[in-house]
Amino acid sequence: MRAVVQRVKRAEVRSGGALRGAIGKGLLVFVGVQKGDKEEDIEYISKKAGGLRVFEDEGGKMNRDVREAGGSVLLVSQFTLLGDATKGKRPSFDSAEEPGKAKTVYGALVKHLKDSGLDVEEGEFQAMMEVELINDGPVTILLDSRRVF
Repeated sequence: MRAVVQRVKRAEVRSGGALRGAIGKGLLVFVGVQKGDKEEDIEYISKKAGGLRVFEDEGGKMNRDVREAGGSVLLVSQFTLLGDATKGKRPSFDSAEEPGKAKTVYGALVKHLKDSGLDVEEGEFQAMMEVELINDGPVTILLDSRRVF
């Protein structure tokens, strides 16, 4: 499982012209489900994203996680995070999980984050979405449950 985590002042996602999810201060998390992702991948991304100390403390140091900062999480599925562009100019998405299984894994990630006490909003799975955000910093962290990076 891969994730791109961005610290935001606000973010929202729309699909079909309708607002699907919105947050104020917090984390916008784009997630791609990879073939073979299991419970340990879900736990890794959930714990890492929820525990990232990317919010400033009173001294101006990035030392607080999203809970401590009073923020929320906006989770958006994005299979293109698994795109492989090492050959040619058209990315291959062969490592992305098929939609039915990916939706189940994505749903389990949502549940895991909510069960950890986070306020979680989400986009619409397997839909064209428009994401609007105000990046704060900018602060962007890449996560990969298989520790590729």
